[in-house]
Parts: sequence; C-alpha cells; structure tokens
Amino acid sequence: MGGQSYKLCVTYFPPATSYRPVCERRYTFAKNVETGDCCLTIGYCFDESIIHCGKHKDMVFQWTFHDGKYVLNGTIFPNNKNHYQDLMGEVQEALISLVNGDKKFFLNYPNLLVSPIYIHILRNNAPNNEIIYVGMPKQYIND
Repeated sequence: MGGQSYKLCVTYFPPATSYRPVCERRYTFAKNVETGDCCLTIGYCFDESIIHCGKHKDMVFQWTFHDGKYVLNGTIFPNNKNHYQDLMGEVQEALISLVNGDKKFFLNYPNLLVSPIYIHILRNNAPNNEIIYVGMPKQYIND
C-alpha cells in the first residue's frame, strides 16, 4: 500500500501498551473532514469523545478470539450518501493507519498480521447493513 499524506496522531489509553491487551484491544479511528488529519486511539475501550462528534469520519475496531483464532472486527458508521467504493477507500485508509500506527504491537504479535479482518457497515437503515471481509493486517503495512 502506498504512503498516505495526512497527519496521524496515535494515543494509548492507559493501561494499554504495545504489549497488551491483545483480546479486546480496541481502536478508535477518526478523520477530520476539514483538515484530513487522523486520530487513532488504542485501548481497552473506545474513545467516545471523538465518535459521532460531527467533524469526523469514524470507525472502530476490536480484536476478538473466535473459533481458536484472533479476528479484527471493525465497524464503520457511514452516512447514507456514501457509495460503496468511497467506503472501501475510507476503510483502507483507517486500516493503513491502524496497522502502521500500532506497528510495535504487530512486531510483538506477528501472528496477528495474518488474522482476518471483517468490517460491519452500520447504516441508519438496517436492511442495508452488511459484513465484509477486507483481508489481513499484513496487506495494509506501509513500506
């Protein structure tokens, strides 16, 4: 994946570190729609202060352990005007930020680089909600 030209601010919510937690590790990703700058918060909980504040495009992610393997589950909250292709670009940008912003974690747990990633697209009108597979973290590493 190519390099991105935005500013990424990474914050750890204590007691989270680059070593723990693994299961239930949570990420909050927000992109400021005016500046293009991005924030990634890593911790045991989501950063409620930046979710749905109106100035950001928001996504949350969480590591879970299911059927003997780790899975990275994400949720995106698009407005109903977002087209599928636009959403996938936003998901890709968030995952590039997540994987590269938490690089030390992946160095500590390299087996997670081949874990599946599923995204739940949560729209206001429930019949259009869907879950999609978007690859593995290793696909989002910047060179």
